[in-house]
Amino acid sequence: MFKKTLSLICILSIFGINMMPAIAGCPVQNEDKVICTEHLNVHKNAPCNEVTIKTTKKTVEQGNVLLFKFDEKFYSKCNQAGTIVHFTVPEALYTTEGTLILPCGTKIIAEVTQIEKPKWFNKNARVNLIFRKILLPDNTCIDIKARPFTKDYKLKEGPWTTAGKLIASTLTLGIVGAGAGVGFAFIPTPAKIGAGFAIGIPVGCGVGLALGLITPGCHYKAKKGEQVYAVLLEEFSVCNK
Repeated sequence: MFKKTLSLICILSIFGINMMPAIAGCPVQNEDKVICTEHLNVHKNAPCNEVTIKTTKKTVEQGNVLLFKFDEKFYSKCNQAGTIVHFTVPEALYTTEGTLILPCGTKIIAEVTQIEKPKWFNKNARVNLIFRKILLPDNTCIDIKARPFTKDYKLKEGPWTTAGKLIASTLTLGIVGAGAGVGFAFIPTPAKIGAGFAIGIPVGCGVGLALGLITPGCHYKAKKGEQVYAVLLEEFSVCNK
């Protein structure tokens, strides 16, 4: 009897040992395996354009650049730190290989972290903004961390707006100077109106340009639909449907 019991124990032990590799080698259900790497073509200067395609999700890697558009008007003069700003995706975002990443109708939620007011000597206002949430059309919410894809990661008016301000200042005071020159010339001698123009316009324009260069810069304005590039500071993933 003892020998039979011992033999049974040995057989069960051997069976268990032989089964262990099989159990260990069983694939885990829903294991997230990397299938391939695809690419985004949103901005040619993006630090990264890779998207890792897995069995359960698509991971947009850190450094990718995305394109968003304002879903409302924005004026830096009327906002402050903590303000929530709403954006949308202009159109469905696909990889160059054809995989859908963000569908049309995706909303983006951003937060203003700081607004630097315009400063003297024509330094424009700067808006510090961080993109925090992606809201898909099916109400799935994804955390992201992204900043505007600019030299200093801030939103500000471009050089054309500044140039327009200088031109407006120059022309305005140029007209004032011309009027003043004509008036002074007309009082003693009407025939000297031309000389008044010749003197008043350059003086007025010069003063206007000088004042335009030293006055505070422009506030930041954005129309609804205006587009902004954003660079990812961290990766984010979208689940496969």
